[in-house]
Amino acid sequence: MRSIEELYSMLQEAKLPTESEVKYIMQKAIDIFSTEKNIIYLSSSITIVGDIHGQYNDLKELFCTGGTPPDTNYLFLGDYVDRGPMSLEVILLLTLMKIKYPTKVYLLRGNHESRATNQQYGFHLECLKKYNQSITVWLYINEMFNYLPLAAVIDNKLFCIHGGLSPLLQSVEDIKNLERCRDIPTEGVMADLVWSDPDVGIEGFKLSERGAGFIFGENVIDKFLHVNKFESIIRAHQLCMDGYSILFGGKIITVWSAPKYCGRFDNCASIMEVDENLEKYFNIFEDAESSANLQTDEKKKETQYFNPAMEKYFQ
Repeated sequence: MRSIEELYSMLQEAKLPTESEVKYIMQKAIDIFSTEKNIIYLSSSITIVGDIHGQYNDLKELFCTGGTPPDTNYLFLGDYVDRGPMSLEVILLLTLMKIKYPTKVYLLRGNHESRATNQQYGFHLECLKKYNQSITVWLYINEMFNYLPLAAVIDNKLFCIHGGLSPLLQSVEDIKNLERCRDIPTEGVMADLVWSDPDVGIEGFKLSERGAGFIFGENVIDKFLHVNKFESIIRAHQLCMDGYSILFGGKIITVWSAPKYCGRFDNCASIMEVDENLEKYFNIFEDAESSANLQTDEKKKETQYFNPAMEKYFQ
């Protein structure tokens, strides 16, 4: 059995461990995640990362942009797997990073950290392909997903989740009381936290076209922020062509960290740096291939029209 240090070095080069080593990694990770509550309380400065979706080379580009632990503190908002071709390499690298730097790297759960979802959108098939049609690695990793925290709070001011709010959620105390060590249910607060989205065109809650969760308006956000004494909600889950989106005067911010998502979009990606004064800076980066081909230090952002009605098919 190779050591965590050896396995970490391997994954830096996208070399996969054996099945037994994956089991070892996941057991070590579960031991750590078991000590973290449903909501983790963190301090600035910290860098917040949105969806990765199996884009391993772009994850490496992200670290070139934002720095690597332990020099940079990271909070990842979920959706590490599916869609992209190297979900295994992404989740194994991040899990080893968590094991190596448990107080510098924090991972939240997204809607794709669920058997029901990642069996359909690529991760299950990737595990079978890369491990000789064995389902074991997929099962080990999904068991670890059940232990991921659901939310984070930074300096008691920034509330961080993968998706959005729930009509059943009034206070963060409602999250603390959830039984999280299970697959994500189809409805309820836990499902809504990873599936829901804000919408500028509505008030209150409406059922989401995604088939799970809700869409919700500014009045919902205002009430939640007031009750819990937060300043902003920071989330991921929705493709942003510029790498991020700021709604309702900054009361809710979306961070997207998968450039040229699925190879179908010409979007940029970002990570959000939060300093000691809770000032927020968006560090924009392009995909690894484009970055490698740049002839100057200045990165050019290119955007194209995006049809929001198609968004649900790519999340």
